[in-house]
Amino acid sequence: MALIRYVNEALKTKVFSETFDITNTGHWNQIETLAQQLYKNAYNCNEITLLENRITTDKKTNPMMLQIAVKVALSKKLLASISKPVHISIIFAVYKENRRILTKEEDPLGEDFLIRKIKQMQFLTDEFKNISWDMFVVDDGCPEGSGNIARRILKTSKTVNTNNVKVAFLQDAIDQHLEVVAPLQSTDDSRKGGSIEYGMYLAAQQKKENHVIIFTDADLSTHLGQSGLLVNHIVTNAKKAAIGSRREPKSVVVKKGTRNTRGKLFIYLWKRLIPQLGYITDTQCGFKAFDAGIVNKIINDTIEKKFAFDIELLLKTELIEHQSIQKVPIAWYDSEAASTTTDIQPYLSMLQATAAMYRKYLPANPVSDEFANFIEKLTETQWQNLVDKMPEEIANGEPSTFDRFDKVSVSRLMKALADSQV
Repeated sequence: MALIRYVNEALKTKVFSETFDITNTGHWNQIETLAQQLYKNAYNCNEITLLENRITTDKKTNPMMLQIAVKVALSKKLLASISKPVHISIIFAVYKENRRILTKEEDPLGEDFLIRKIKQMQFLTDEFKNISWDMFVVDDGCPEGSGNIARRILKTSKTVNTNNVKVAFLQDAIDQHLEVVAPLQSTDDSRKGGSIEYGMYLAAQQKKENHVIIFTDADLSTHLGQSGLLVNHIVTNAKKAAIGSRREPKSVVVKKGTRNTRGKLFIYLWKRLIPQLGYITDTQCGFKAFDAGIVNKIINDTIEKKFAFDIELLLKTELIEHQSIQKVPIAWYDSEAASTTTDIQPYLSMLQATAAMYRKYLPANPVSDEFANFIEKLTETQWQNLVDKMPEEIANGEPSTFDRFDKVSVSRLMKALADSQV
């Protein structure tokens, strides 16, 4: 296969670094150069898919930059196969991003993520006359003025065209009493969710054909060149949503810290509350796309404006159309240096918000009721003790099976809590 021979030659000649630094502009440029070559040399999507299968089967021996480039190349090839007009809106929230938004020369933790995201979308779409895009940066009430810094960067940038990038402020939506941000009283009541939904609202006001609305994280964990992986499922396969997943066999993930084991307990518990989403494993990946036609049906009258807002949007989508959400394996690199959330995610508050979603949207059932009652009464100290005494079946289990594996009961969890106090 010509494409595999090309990659093997690239590996031999080391045309790209074997290590990857998310703050290194040169590394991103190398990824895009390789992705463009793969895109140009591939006869069709199937050829890149075969390469993707080979690369992700042996992830440890293939450089991260190569694995990202293959995903981006496939994304671009998928977009090339779409002949109809497509419009993509990108949304992300900024809160205390005053360091990462700068260049590395301006700040040691700088990622230059705003300009880099614009360049990623230009790289992905500039060759396609039928594909347009815009971007909405929403300030979530940042005390360091991330939104104003973004405006300054857009105004002074000489390297990219920024005309289709807008900065919005969640506080403005609250002051206008827009339905999409009810019942927020101030930006303090939002933790990303309020701003993302406001950004989705702004994007959905446009009347565009084949309009796909994508929200992502502010950092560079996910190369936006992968957007075609999501868009294809909505425009071509008529899905209502397509979500990036870090827990599929072909996912490529570099994840640091201690979140994984805690995340398994989180996944096990939320699947007991809302089994309707059982076929999804990674609800929290910051890379999700929705058909614009469904957005106004899911963003209003939501009860969660913090970190579990993704789950509510997915649940409402599923209830509108069963099995309408497509999981998509992506390349994702943990951007932790200046993260605006701690290594320990607010899992308990997210679970308690999910219990509230169960109460609001779903018919009562004995299993979910029992788990909801248990979760609603947990204190933060008890949650930490439960994590420390996590049943081995969960700690060592595979989250993709947790919709079927249900052997850890509430009584078992209560015993684990009791043991932690001995």
